Amino acid sequence: MPQDISGEMEMDMKDIKRLPESELEIMQIVWNERPPVSRVTIERILQETHPLAPTTILTLLTRLTDKGFLTQKKEGRSNLYERLITEREYLASESRSFLDRLFHGSVANFATALCDSGIEKEELEELKKLLEKGEL
Repeated sequence: MPQDISGEMEMDMKDIKRLPESELEIMQIVWNERPPVSRVTIERILQETHPLAPTTILTLLTRLTDKGFLTQKKEGRSNLYERLITEREYLASESRSFLDRLFHGSVANFATALCDSGIEKEELEELKKLLEKGEL
């Protein structure tokens, strides 16, 4: 797998699987925490939103490892987890999939739907500025 400039492995967007909500929630914690992340850390953070049993968290972490989202290493009696896919990579993949599924890959159709949804004028101006800067 090729590496990006930070030395991290790059993943082809087509290889990134869509995550169910429960696994995505775990990944969001991993993306927001300083690596490596322990199950205990994830459990502590989940206590604030909706507690899960430690065995459920371990099951989700195992699934994410099997899917290639995380790597794990043993430290003493604990496993520590690090991301293999960045949040940006995942969001790019999901965005492309969303665009393809709902708008047949057409950005123009998506933009029309945004306008029809009642998007605020300020939000359109923000998109325009990003386009002009080449950031989109």
